[in-house]
Amino acid sequence: MNTISNERRTALARSAAIASVATALFLAGLKLWATWQTGSTAMLGSLADTALDLVASIATFVGVYIAGQPADEQHRFGHGKAESLSAIFQVMLIALSAAAIGFSAVRRLAEGGRTVEAADGITVSVVAIVATLALLSYQRFVIIRTGSVAIAADHVHYQSDLLLNLAVIAALMLDQYAGFALADPLFGLAIAGWLLWGAWRAAAQAIHHLMDREWPEEKRQRFVELASKHPELKNLHDLRTRTSGHCDFVQFHVDMPGDMTVDQAHDIIERVENDLFQHFPHMELLIHIDPEGHVDKPDNPLVEADEFAKMSKNS
Repeated sequence: MNTISNERRTALARSAAIASVATALFLAGLKLWATWQTGSTAMLGSLADTALDLVASIATFVGVYIAGQPADEQHRFGHGKAESLSAIFQVMLIALSAAAIGFSAVRRLAEGGRTVEAADGITVSVVAIVATLALLSYQRFVIIRTGSVAIAADHVHYQSDLLLNLAVIAALMLDQYAGFALADPLFGLAIAGWLLWGAWRAAAQAIHHLMDREWPEEKRQRFVELASKHPELKNLHDLRTRTSGHCDFVQFHVDMPGDMTVDQAHDIIERVENDLFQHFPHMELLIHIDPEGHVDKPDNPLVEADEFAKMSKNS
């Protein structure tokens, strides 16, 4: 990732969010017209997904803006969880829309009916694919330079839109040109299922952040490996990690000689912190020093394990 100022990083992230909103507005207008012209359930599903893209893009912009605000007296740990809250809001909308699309598809299966003006729907879907590819290209440009988690999530969401637009084209062609009348409602049901699956994944990630879930094991192991390279630290324990927005929070205890002066201990911890910040730049770190031989009585015994001891066994 390129080294750029925080102001430039914020400006790029916001510009990507604005581009996402503009693309969703453009596509929503096109697909609204195409749905009216074709009467396609699959196109209706694609329209609903684009409308949700618009809401998601607006929520992403708001989340990026709020999460980027510095900590204040009322939010001492920052505002990073604003992104998770906006994701929960998006999930509720996605679930409702998927249910509506599924209901429409089932009704079409029961009542019959065919799509019309398939060429219009196919043309709109092709235009949507081109516009989405352009947006994805710009989002990749921004992600490489900023590392924005919010834009990266939006990027993944728009990647799924390519599949949805291809599904609409397939449904319209099978219905109009191959005579397979059930293609449109079946693809509508498939799109509804895809939306629900996406909602489930987004909800799980947001809930993990809101519930302060520990880092993934690979990331946690890498942190311990870096900390263990400092021989002054012994018996790393009570390691706790969490992520809020783009910021990581870490705290742990280490043993140090009881006769060491405060100045000496401070210098050692400061060197350790500076090294760890090189590898985890967006992190707030709290290190608690215990005198050697001291035994804590933790509230949660599961976090008491000696992480350095684990590393020694694995090496």
